[in-house]
This record gives sequence, structure tokens and C-alpha cells, in this order.
Amino acid sequence: MSDYLKKKNIEISLKRYGIDALSAMAQGLFCSLLIGTIIKTLGQQCGIKMLVDIGTYAMAVSGPAMAVAIGYALKADPMVLFSLAAVGYAANAEGGAGGPLAVLVIAIVACEFGKLVSKETRIDILVTPAVTITIGVALAKLIAPPIGTAANAFGLVIDNATKLQPFWMGIAVSVLVGVALTLPISSAAICSVLGLTGLAGGAAVAGCCAQMIGFAVMSFKENRLGGLISQGLGTSMLQMGNIIKNPRIWLAPIITSAITGPIATCVFHLQMNGAPINSGMGTCGLCGQIGIWTGWIAPSEAAIARGASAISPTAFDWLGLILICFVLPAVICPLINMVFKKIGWVKDSDMKI
Repeated sequence: MSDYLKKKNIEISLKRYGIDALSAMAQGLFCSLLIGTIIKTLGQQCGIKMLVDIGTYAMAVSGPAMAVAIGYALKADPMVLFSLAAVGYAANAEGGAGGPLAVLVIAIVACEFGKLVSKETRIDILVTPAVTITIGVALAKLIAPPIGTAANAFGLVIDNATKLQPFWMGIAVSVLVGVALTLPISSAAICSVLGLTGLAGGAAVAGCCAQMIGFAVMSFKENRLGGLISQGLGTSMLQMGNIIKNPRIWLAPIITSAITGPIATCVFHLQMNGAPINSGMGTCGLCGQIGIWTGWIAPSEAAIARGASAISPTAFDWLGLILICFVLPAVICPLINMVFKKIGWVKDSDMKI
């Protein structure tokens, strides 16, 4: 069996399912729901119906996009990969608000079963898609609703807890999501799975920005403009190799997120009511900030389900967004890191990428 699984490129591991598949799912979600939401919102604000239609169609295929992306990460054969489109659609539809988690679990199972039978018969063109789709859609009907309900309930607990304890939950959500963003896992996918919006979403954005802007600014001496852009608008994950060499370089961004998180929830009441995936994006392509803006003028379905409504942002709202996402991380993180340099915990060359 071990040899057969190896032959079929089936690797049952946390890395393959918890990192590779999850990260790919976030990319699929980005290329459908997230970009579709942005295009649709722009179309609505500018009165361009064509953009609204384009965004609507992109949003509608989020399930298939996630499943195919997962199959790609799992190195599925073409027949399996293409069959996962139907599986993703079914899992996302049956999973409701927790659809992304349902897609993740079900697409993985369907993909691996499809790989088991792929190219093993003379009628592969019938067997492989039949097995992949039948197993995937059957699982979607059976387990997607409870998976979706559980994910939505957990997200709701986080949302309500943040409303009741904005200070402590602001710290917890900001730190944990920020750490997830820098680790080789997908904070965007986690936020999407949990449907993280509202104050909790705002704290998550704060934590992600603390990591991205924090690392970008405090490593400017080593990495100059290229590093500033690649980390500030790309990902702080670029520092993961340096973190392994000297974990202390991570302390300043983590402490910064513990500071900006409660400021976001308690002072500015910053809410991210766009698509939940935006909560885990930070300043990557400015998606976190776009999510906050779209949440102000056209909240996502997930946010509306939790009581969000459109608002006219005030100068105070814009001030909070700018301070939390850009100014405070750019100021606080380097100052904290300066202390660590003075006591010898961090050296100039430690963050060179």
C-alpha cells in the first residue's frame, strides 16, 4: 500500500493538506470571490454594469476555483483536476457560510480517491471523473452542511467574544492571525473558513499589517526599496527563513500586533465587513484595506448575516484605517526592534532576504 500511494503521489501529511492545500485554496478564493468582490464593488460605485456582471460571475465560481486549486496543490492528474470543479461547487453550496472549510475537506478526499483510480483502467475517461465526482458530491451532501455550520458557529463565537471583550480578543485575534500570515500557512484561508468579519476582522487586519509593514520598515536598511515593497505589499512570509535562524526578530511584529489590535477594536472600532478572506490579507495588494472600504459601502453576505450594514465612513474611520494599517506598524515595530538591537538580540544582517 505504501508503494502504491507513493506511485500515485498521495502523501498523507500535515504539510500537504494543512499548508499546501490550504494555501492553494486561498489563491483560488482570491482569484474568484475576492477579485470578483472588488470588481463588482467598483462597478457599483462607478455605475458600470459591465464591471458588476464581471464581478458577479467571478464570485459565483469560488467553489470550483478553490477545489481546482486544491487539486493542483495535491498534484492531481488532469482528469481528477477537472472533475474537482463539480465537487467544489457542490461542497461550497452545501456548506453555506462555512463553505470554504467544506470545500477544503471534501476536495482533498475526492482528489485523493480520484488519484487512486486515475489511469488504472482502459476506460479512465469514465472511471476517474465518475469516482472523483461521485465521492465528492456525495460527501458534500452528507458532511458539508454540518462542517459549514460548525465553522460558522466558531466564527460567530469569535465575533461575539470580540464584541464582548474587545481589548483581550483584539490582542488574541490580531496576534494569532498575524502569526499565521507570516507562517507558511494561509491566514487568508483561515479567516475565510471562519467567516471572520466585523471587529474580529478589523483586529485580524491589524495583526497582518503589523507583520507586513513592521518587517518591511524595520528591515529597510538591509533590503532597501525592493524589500519594502515585496514585504509591505507582498508577504512577510519572506522572513520565515530568517525567523528560523533567529526567532527573536519576530518579537517586534508580534508585540506590535498586540498593541494595534486592541487600538483597532477599542479606539477606532475598526470593522472589516468585506469578504472574510480580506481579514487575513493585510496589506497584500492592499486587499485588507480594500476589504474595509468595501465593507463600509457594500458589506459582504457573511458580514450582513452577522448584523453589518453599509455606512458612510467619517474622517475618524479613515484615520483609524490609515493609522492601524500603515502608520502605527511603521513607527512602533522599528522602535521595539531598536531595543532588541541594543540588548544584542537582533543584528542588522538578521533580516536580509
